Amino acid sequence: MLRKLHQTETLEIYTALTDTKLNLPYAEQGISAGFPSPADDFLDISIDLNKELIKNPSATFYGRVKGDSMKDAGLENGDLLIIDKSLETQDNKIAVCFIDGEFTVKRIKLEADVIWLIAENKDYKPIKVTADNEFVIWGIVTTVIKAV
Repeated sequence: MLRKLHQTETLEIYTALTDTKLNLPYAEQGISAGFPSPADDFLDISIDLNKELIKNPSATFYGRVKGDSMKDAGLENGDLLIIDKSLETQDNKIAVCFIDGEFTVKRIKLEADVIWLIAENKDYKPIKVTADNEFVIWGIVTTVIKAV
């Protein structure tokens, strides 16, 4: 279950409820992308996705992508992002940013005294962050769960 915290035109933010357990069947030996192999013998092994995907529970949130500005980085409309607010900002990382009252997800480009927010879609121009902007790098995207 997700609890929605905030919604904009480009992103929906949810809390990560990690105190629950959901052990799902797990094919530990892998799943063949070639010829089929019997996997029924391995389905008694389980995996908890909270433990697997969330390293810092108290600083982790989910976000649902809305729009296509990051499609060339593989982030598409409807995808679910796992966002960790405890991670350090690094050049070239994909981050959720709060700029001038709106959340957005972009690639961070750090220069000497300038931060750029780079879309991964040629239809969108880079955003130069200046002193005039209200700006915070809210969290770093650690995982993308694809909507299919």
